[in-house]
Amino acid sequence: MNLDSPVTAAYQLAREQYAALGVDSEAAMARLDTIPISLNCWQGDDVHGFENPQRPLSGGIAASGNYPGRPRNGDELRADMELAMALIPGPCRINLHAIYLESDRPVERNAIRPEHFFRWVDWAKALGIGLDFNPTCFSHPMSDDGMTLAHPDPSVRQFWIEHCQASRVVSASFGRALGTPSVMNIWVPDGYKDLPFNRKAPRQRLMEALDRVLAEPMDPACHRDAVEGKLFGLGAESYTVGSNEFYLAYAVSRRIMLCLDAGHFHPTEVISDKLSAVLPFVPELLLHVSRPVRWDSDHVVLLDDETQAIANEIVRAEASARIHIGLDFFDASINRIAAWTIGTRNMRKALLRALLDPASLLAAAEDGGDTTGRLAILEETKTLPWTAVWDQYCLARQAPVGLQWLERVRQYERTHTPGRI
Repeated sequence: MNLDSPVTAAYQLAREQYAALGVDSEAAMARLDTIPISLNCWQGDDVHGFENPQRPLSGGIAASGNYPGRPRNGDELRADMELAMALIPGPCRINLHAIYLESDRPVERNAIRPEHFFRWVDWAKALGIGLDFNPTCFSHPMSDDGMTLAHPDPSVRQFWIEHCQASRVVSASFGRALGTPSVMNIWVPDGYKDLPFNRKAPRQRLMEALDRVLAEPMDPACHRDAVEGKLFGLGAESYTVGSNEFYLAYAVSRRIMLCLDAGHFHPTEVISDKLSAVLPFVPELLLHVSRPVRWDSDHVVLLDDETQAIANEIVRAEASARIHIGLDFFDASINRIAAWTIGTRNMRKALLRALLDPASLLAAAEDGGDTTGRLAILEETKTLPWTAVWDQYCLARQAPVGLQWLERVRQYERTHTPGRI
């Protein structure tokens, strides 16, 4: 250990402080290396994709802002993501939507195939990272009336069933090629702007459609299924078919993964408390970590109380192997690479802070009924020098320390993005 480095010298002092509380900071950093975070590709280009980039967003999806430099093709988007990953310490994955296929001719959603994503797979293989996937059930003529898998028209419903079935084949191909299972999340915007007469029928149709989508068994070593609920969305303010209650029951009954999105609940609700409540009943969880501001507005993740609470629950429940962490925000008002970097570094900082908790002391206090001691320990640990451990983690993983990353983003912006959209 080079004590000539100010970062390392500060870390050595922090290491001793944590050791006095029974915390091994080296072990905490090693554990952090086992928790990947899946970066959402749609942050990079404001959810335009490559299927039809000129088509306006629909289905309750909106990316506000017009910051210059949006990538125009897969090569530019991958280059942007590669820089972001270089600025983020620890393992990353990439989360793709179906509209990010690459083809020299139009491909309909229900006809997507693994070959339409081979450039993504080759790129991921070269970087040694995994890919995750999502069917894109929005921004399409067949979803313009706000219904997809729950549509009353059997032909429309069939189209979206076929799209989701094709998406599972693509997802499984990622897992086979890359040696790590692809998590495929199904979210649909289905709902009504005004009050429906019959609330049950659309949910019955959604359940039956999902059963058809998932009918073909998939090797869990290659592919995992997840379903994601929502409170409401633009155009579905009065009724959402796929509510949290619907998908919780569906995931439990079908033994598949449940996705919890930080922005898909009432503004007074948080997902951190839901993790331990749901884990006993589902095999795995998928998280979409985002920052809602009054509604599901998908702002860049901050190191705020809820982000920290989510990380605490993952660590304290010893569930990092069963909880898959993905990001879901898309801010077009700031530099897009900076958005990835800020949000993902914050999620990883929160995980590190959780791993640095004096767990043995806290468990002993709680199990012994010492609620005074528990509160005292929890509060005092908030001011322990975790930032020195974070800086050392960045340094040891060859990621920028502090704000060093920002100049690299600005330099890239000056040299790579002129001429873009």
